[in-house]
Formats: sequence, C-alpha cells, structure tokens
Amino acid sequence: MLQTYLSLALHDTIGLITILNPVAAASIMISMVNDTTPSTMKSVAFKATMTVLIASFVTLFGGEAIFKFFGINVMSIKVIGGVILMLIAINMAYGQSNKSRHTQAEHEEAQEKEDVSIVPLGIPILFGPGVIATIIVLNNNISREYSHLVSYSIVSVALVVSAVTVFLTLRYAGAINRVLGITGIKILTRIMGLVVGAIAAQFLIEGIKGLWGQ
Repeated sequence: MLQTYLSLALHDTIGLITILNPVAAASIMISMVNDTTPSTMKSVAFKATMTVLIASFVTLFGGEAIFKFFGINVMSIKVIGGVILMLIAINMAYGQSNKSRHTQAEHEEAQEKEDVSIVPLGIPILFGPGVIATIIVLNNNISREYSHLVSYSIVSVALVVSAVTVFLTLRYAGAINRVLGITGIKILTRIMGLVVGAIAAQFLIEGIKGLWGQ
C-alpha cells in the first residue's frame, strides 16, 4: 500500500512540476529582476514559492467546494482544465510558454515594480488556471479510490516537493540560464509541453466521458 501511495505522489509531483514549468519561470524572472545578486534572487524565489504554495493549499482544500457552490462539478473542471492545459501545451511545444503565462502588459508593469515575486511571478506566471484545475482534478482522482485523508495527504506531499523544486530553480535561475542557454530552455520547454499535452488530453477524455455518462 505504501508503494502505491508513493507512486501516486510521484505521479502527481511530476505532473505539477511540469505544469508549473519553473525553468521557464526562472528565465522570465531573470528578465524582470533588476538586482540579480544572490541575496535578492533568494528573497524573490522564496516569496514566489510561498505564494505558489499558499495558493495551492487554498485550492486543494477549498477549490472544489467553491466550484460546487456555483453548481460546477468536477467533470466540468476536467474539461475546461484540459482545454487550458492543451493551450499551454501548444504554446510550450512551439517554444512560446511566455504567452500562456502572462501578457505583455503584465510584463511591462512588472518592470516598474520593485518586488515582482508575488505578482506576476508567483501569480500568474507560476500559479495560473492550469495549476488550479490540475490540483482539483488530481485530488478528485485519488479520492475516488481512497479516502479523502489519503488524497489530501498525497497531493499535499506533491505540492511541497513541487514547491521545493520551484524554489531551487528560481534561487539558481542565473546559473540555470547560463548552463542551458536560450536553446536549451526552448528544448526543455518543448519536451515539457508534450507531457502537459498528454495530461490535458487525459483530463479532456475523462471529463467528457464523465459528463456524457451523467
């Protein structure tokens, strides 16, 4: 049973990290932060990571309830989440992940801010609609086979591990950009786009089948 739980946690962690795409966010972060000293990069990385982590836990424990309050079931979330993720995946596959993360207007506004860690880096560059839908769907998928305690625990572990990965990636954004370069980041983004596309297709199929059955 423990092996099954670990397998589910690993699956969810990989999915979340792929959709968060911290490597692309690190590249954007470099262009937004004027002071790239280690202390500043660490501070921005920590604030952005905490923003993502808090928003993720709010979504995990309250997101589905909010949607149900408006009469929206999980299958509908799977469909719209699949559509959003598919659009993100297409942009990533063409090496244009920035388009799916934030607009040019948001980028220009960020240039005028002293602190970009929460907005727009934390939200919406890292934590956007695709992540919201993914968290709700992953939790729902596990809770259909196991107890809510198990599903919340597994997704929580995945969120924490993903957050640590985001922090380390942003913390060492400068080094990562120097090692990978623009070409390396584009290649990695395209590969991750394929994974996001596969997750999106799975969400869409499951959502449509669920709504059709209802």
